[in-house]
Amino acid sequence: MPLDEFSLIETFFRRPTAPAAGVLAGIGDDCALLDGGAAGVLAVTTDTLVADIHFPARASAFDIGQRALRVNLSDLAAMAAVPRWFLLALTLPAADEDWLRAFSAGLFAVADAHGCALVGGDTTRGPLAVTITALGAVPANVALRRSGASAGDQVFVTGALGGAAAALADMTQTGACSAADTTLNARYWYPEPRLREGVALRGIASAAIDISDGLVADLGHVARASGVAAELELEKLPLCGAALARFGSDQTRDWALGGGDDYELCFTVPTSRLAALETAVRAGRLRALPVGRLVSGTGVHARDGAGRSLALTRTGYRHF
Repeated sequence: MPLDEFSLIETFFRRPTAPAAGVLAGIGDDCALLDGGAAGVLAVTTDTLVADIHFPARASAFDIGQRALRVNLSDLAAMAAVPRWFLLALTLPAADEDWLRAFSAGLFAVADAHGCALVGGDTTRGPLAVTITALGAVPANVALRRSGASAGDQVFVTGALGGAAAALADMTQTGACSAADTTLNARYWYPEPRLREGVALRGIASAAIDISDGLVADLGHVARASGVAAELELEKLPLCGAALARFGSDQTRDWALGGGDDYELCFTVPTSRLAALETAVRAGRLRALPVGRLVSGTGVHARDGAGRSLALTRTGYRHF
């Protein structure tokens, strides 16, 4: 059987030895957590985006630049970290000054909005690819991990799902690839990293992850890391209105479950902290839309409005 992304990592890159000094969390979460001494804990994450795999190469350079940083900062949000710095490695087929001017304008628009400074990087010639390493800060012992959940915890998301995958389908059908073309396309090009929400969940959520590969796949990572199973209530899934209008409920639900690229947070909350969550929601610090619960067992399962168990045929984006 071919290796998927996660078995590849487990087989070749997760080492059986104890973590090096200063490593509080290594492979297996949205970010590594490193002991920064008096500066607190550093959250570090890397994402690579490759043209015509992660984004249409024909898209505007501004859109490519701003989206590349947005999706990277989403990993920091999932760990309840605040962005501070980032590194950029840029592979380019040619040094096109107009393209680079627009790309850097998009990149810095997001960096400035979130107080995140570019502090270094690298450039080389080759097929277009963007790699960003982002560094954030989080107080000791409050970072959100995938492994902190327990059976009985409730599962929530921070916003509507299915819009980004619908936008990709729409772009494929129409040939449009700009965020300005339709409201739906903006769901793909302008995902909002839920940084404020991540901070609001400190001390409330037991586990969290950002939804990059699809709700089923990413909630599955939380369930696996926490040693539990997840039950989704399909009737409760918050579906993107623009996607519903364009493609209907069945297709949009399928994309919500497995389409990916929504970059909302999926998080779990113990019963004992639901009152604190409600307080945070009422104060406007985040949205918390219930989608299911954690139970004993393994895997991710689904139930319809009548409580009937349903098979999940769409499990998420596969890199390999």
